[in-house]
Amino acid sequence: MLTKPTAYLSIFFNGLLRGLIRAWLLVLPLVLVLSLIRWGQIIHFWPEGYTTPVSDVVAVAFQGFRFDLKVSAIAGFVLLLVLPWVSGRAYTRIFRGLAFVFVLLSMVNLHYFGFYKTPIDSLVFGLVEDDTSAVLKTIWHDFPVVTSLLLVALLSWATAWLHQRIVQRAVPDTALRGRSPWLRGIIVFMAFWALVFAGKGTLREMALQRQHLTVTTSQFLNDMVPNGVIALKYAWDSRGQSQNLQDPLVGLKVMGFDSARAAAEVLGLPHGSDAEVKAALTAHPALPPGTPKKNLLFFLMESWSAEPMLYQSPQFDVLGRMAPTLDKACHFSNFDSAHAGTHPSMEAILFSTPITPLTLGDAGRKPIPWATAKIARDAGYRTLFVSSVRAGWRGLDRVLQAQGFDEIIDANSLHQAYPEATLGLWGVWDDYVFRYLKTRMAQPSDKPLFVFVLTSTNHPPYDLPPEYKRVPRDMSLWKGETSADTLLLNLDTYHYAADLLGGFVQEMQNGPHKADTLIAATGDHNVRSFGVYADAKRRYLIRQVPFVIWGEGLNCGTQQALPASHRDMFNTLFPLAGIEGPYINAGRNLLQSGIEAADPVNAPRAMFFTGEARNAQGMWQLGNKSSFVCTAATPAEHCEFNAKDDQQERARYGLLDWNVRISLRKETKP
Repeated sequence: MLTKPTAYLSIFFNGLLRGLIRAWLLVLPLVLVLSLIRWGQIIHFWPEGYTTPVSDVVAVAFQGFRFDLKVSAIAGFVLLLVLPWVSGRAYTRIFRGLAFVFVLLSMVNLHYFGFYKTPIDSLVFGLVEDDTSAVLKTIWHDFPVVTSLLLVALLSWATAWLHQRIVQRAVPDTALRGRSPWLRGIIVFMAFWALVFAGKGTLREMALQRQHLTVTTSQFLNDMVPNGVIALKYAWDSRGQSQNLQDPLVGLKVMGFDSARAAAEVLGLPHGSDAEVKAALTAHPALPPGTPKKNLLFFLMESWSAEPMLYQSPQFDVLGRMAPTLDKACHFSNFDSAHAGTHPSMEAILFSTPITPLTLGDAGRKPIPWATAKIARDAGYRTLFVSSVRAGWRGLDRVLQAQGFDEIIDANSLHQAYPEATLGLWGVWDDYVFRYLKTRMAQPSDKPLFVFVLTSTNHPPYDLPPEYKRVPRDMSLWKGETSADTLLLNLDTYHYAADLLGGFVQEMQNGPHKADTLIAATGDHNVRSFGVYADAKRRYLIRQVPFVIWGEGLNCGTQQALPASHRDMFNTLFPLAGIEGPYINAGRNLLQSGIEAADPVNAPRAMFFTGEARNAQGMWQLGNKSSFVCTAATPAEHCEFNAKDDQQERARYGLLDWNVRISLRKETKP
């Protein structure tokens, strides 16, 4: 007869054995369904005509399988707290719930990639940070919601059915009953450590981490590796890092530097102390005495991608009245956005920050010293934010007032000024923005104007005013991808927005402000309608947006075709407009002549603020040599990863991150 301690030990041991068997029976169907969804995602998004070695696809599938095993094993390991002790019915319910969550997240990841061309990232939290109702309406309009939910239900049911069949055969609650205690002990030992190593993802090397998502030179294929669970986990990690500003060295360490001084040394900046580094980030050559202050009107155009402009012609008109203005403009045609979303790009432009969201918390309630609008206001400008969206979106009405804008004109303001303006899903039609600007520019002002404009009509669901006349196009002239069902609608809204901007530019160029006003425009990000850019020769287009400057007597310099990005815009525009102040040296002056690639500060490179860079040869993830992809313009024999370029871009990124953290951390302490 067993003593009481021995009986308790036996019950615990048998329960642990039952729980481990249940955990493994839970893992297997989950891995199968996650891998199945990955294959479906690869097939669904595979671009027409795209070719890649079979070995790369196999490598992606295998690496994805490892991540599927990892997340499933971790779930099984965590559930060991309950699996040994719950009833068979409760165990079945637990699995059904887990299967539903895993399948749902992977289907969300699939559609997220289709929209943003990246697995789930920190932008996903915009569901609650944006106008949630508008986001949900857009999702309902733009995605096959019902079909997707039915597929989620079907896959979840099929996974649960498979699990039930396996359980009926394995009988985990009575398996190995009556077997030798030694045999059961060995099985417990092996099953436990197998679960641990499956959760780690490897036997000998470091555990599977974010860097292991890169397994080929094709970013398209690499983006197929993460399932929805692991993608959401990494997005959550990134968000947590962006919300905690207390450690100023976080970003620098990620980029491989122990201090700001080490990063500054790489860039040839003064680096005797942190104070010297910080001063160097806002040091600019003095403007010539008597430099006039010009009005500066800056347009951040919703979803204004670069690719449609490549095919502009009378037979394929996407620019309307803008087309004839480009001959006298500085058009930077090799230009990348800072982010894949509107709000992150706005923060990068206004605050020179790779950390986003930055201003949704306490940091947005107090003036950021180097905020773009504050620099202009301190330089004697009247500062306006004008948009066709509601300023309550992401708290812009609160944030922008604290960050240097004297006036905020949003959809509600425009509706009040123009009662016929219909308030739609995201705001009013962009036409009312331009009507307002024409009226405002005709009014006398005792100060020059700095105007930051955000448009919205060129956004899903791609609706247009009823009076808009759609322009016929010869679609044989479109050389991009054609798989998106919203392509034609998107080209129409693209034309609508560009035509309005072009008409406004023409009016300014022919009006009284032609000599004292600069107009600049860029896009906030690319859009899904124009493809996934899987082909390495087209990959550089994935982040590209136009950047155009209009003004009298411009000398456009020699950099219009060189790689550049959002970080360079106000380093270019402020000197041109006659604005001086402590703005961040986030990039270079694109109108400056004599730029040499050897100059670390002014080298012709572009940066995407999620940690990617691009030079004249190719693009890569910072610090990841294996991610380098050549672009079409460079012969393969001269196209290779440049370690020095990578080091300098890591230093630049790390310093921008450090500047935000070291400057704002005290302000955000409770």
